[in-house]
Parts: sequence; C-alpha cells; structure tokens
Amino acid sequence: MPHLEDLAVFVRLADASSLSEVARLEGMALAVVSKRLARLEADLQVRLVNRSSRRISLTDDGLEFLPRARDILNKMEEAQAALHTRSTAAAGVLRVTATIAFSIGQIAPRLGRFLQANPDLRIQLLSTDRMLDIVQDNVDVAIRQAKLPDSDLVSRTIAPDRRVLVASPEYVARRGNPRVPQDLADHDCIVLGDPPVTLWRFQRGSRKIGVEVGWTLLANDGAAAHAACLGGAGIALKSIWDSREDLATGRLVELLPGWVPPAIPIQAVFASRHHQPARIRAFVDFLQDELRREVMRYPEIESAYT
Repeated sequence: MPHLEDLAVFVRLADASSLSEVARLEGMALAVVSKRLARLEADLQVRLVNRSSRRISLTDDGLEFLPRARDILNKMEEAQAALHTRSTAAAGVLRVTATIAFSIGQIAPRLGRFLQANPDLRIQLLSTDRMLDIVQDNVDVAIRQAKLPDSDLVSRTIAPDRRVLVASPEYVARRGNPRVPQDLADHDCIVLGDPPVTLWRFQRGSRKIGVEVGWTLLANDGAAAHAACLGGAGIALKSIWDSREDLATGRLVELLPGWVPPAIPIQAVFASRHHQPARIRAFVDFLQDELRREVMRYPEIESAYT
C-alpha cells in the first residue's frame, strides 16, 4: 500500500521535474525525496520516473498513474476537510440518553431552542432508566443522575442535584409522617432499580444512618414510580428536579426535612474528552447553561447540595 507522503512527492515531482526543486519546496533533504520516490516505485512495482543527471521525466506508467495519484490526494484533503468541519461545527446525528423522567422534564422541552441554534444537527433521544453502555450502544453523551461506577469514561458535572423523601398528602394522612429515618421500615416504600436499591442513607449534621426499607412497589421506571407516589402508593426517594413542581403545588410533601440524603450531581458522561465532536460540546454546554439558569430561579435545587 503506497504511503500518502510518497504520493505527494511524486505529484510534486511531476510538476517540478527536479528532485532538488521538490526537496526545496517540501523542506526535505534531497536523499529523503529520492528514498520516498524509490519506495513508491517499489510498492507499485513499476518505474514511474526516468532519471538523468539534470532532469527527470515520467515514464508511460508514471503518466498513467499521475491523475490517479492526484485524485487520491484530493480525496484525502476533502475527507480531512469534512472531518475538520464536523469537529468545529455542530452537525450530524447526536445520540443522547437520559432517564425517562429527566428526558421528559428537562431535556425534551429545551430541544426546540437547541435545534434552532444548530440547524445542521439532528438528535436521537434515548429515554430509558436502563443504564446504556456508551461504547457498545454508540451513545454520544449520557446524562446521569446516579453514582457512576469506576470506568474509563469521562464525566462532567453540569448541575447540582439533591434527593428528597416525598409522599402524597393522602398517604401521609393515611399512614402518618415518619419522624426519624428508622420509621421508614414500617412504611410503604417505592423502590427503584434493578437490582433494587433498598438501603436508603441519610445525614443530619455529623450523624449518618442507613435504613433498609421494605418495598410495596418496585419499579424500573422513575416516571412510573413518581406517578405511583402521587397516587398515594407510598414514600419515594426522588431527585429534586423530578419533584420540585409537585412539592411547590402541594401534590407532594417532603418528609424528614432535617435528614439529608446523599447528593449526587447531574453529570454528562462520554467516552473520551479528546477529539470531542462539536455536536457533543454544543449540547453539553447548552444543557449546563439551561440548568444553571433553573438553579438561579429555584435555589432550593441547590440548598442541600453544597
């Protein structure tokens, strides 16, 4: 397989008709130019150039190969230019994954503005509470609201998040209000996860406690768990982003407000920080700016985070 730098020397030689002139134009030693030409002829197993003491000329094979060599170099330049454009402009298809609730509540309503600002971009939104494999599932960026396992993936914090213990007023009227975390063992709890996360942790000042809760509803979909909580099925441990509006309107009430569950920030996760396409950078920057404005409007999102 010929080397591109050898093809470039050959094309330059066809235009200059002198090895020394090619060496001057390319800033190479004359011996390097001669070796590259010889290597190209060896790779192709044909003689491309007739050499004399003063000038050179192309053989019949060289004349036939010259337009093909130019075409190869031109196509490579076009490919490099296309890649440069894709790396500096937000274009193509962006594959984003997030939980169903976060996609519906925080991402989808903002996509109109983002797409208007990036008309050459298309988005494939993969809404699932299953943690997709970024590499195997060909995901460009994942928005995570959970503790990340150790891996070679790269993450960037884009917004604060805190967990709140919530229930509907109807549930509290029926079953009572827990006074301490240990009381949760005697309550109906809505648990998420596969496997289910039944150890709920809390902190009050320097005191930390973990409570193993029993569940009456196990869900693999955060949106379904939220709807069940609104319907009075039990107590749920939710993100403030998913429950803020329901808390503000009274559809949900916060329980054990003095006991703070561990905060896990919202993170954008991708395979690599290096040579990152512009479409990823543009989306993550946009979402981070949008969520920061939300935090400024509603400080309660961050109040227990810092």
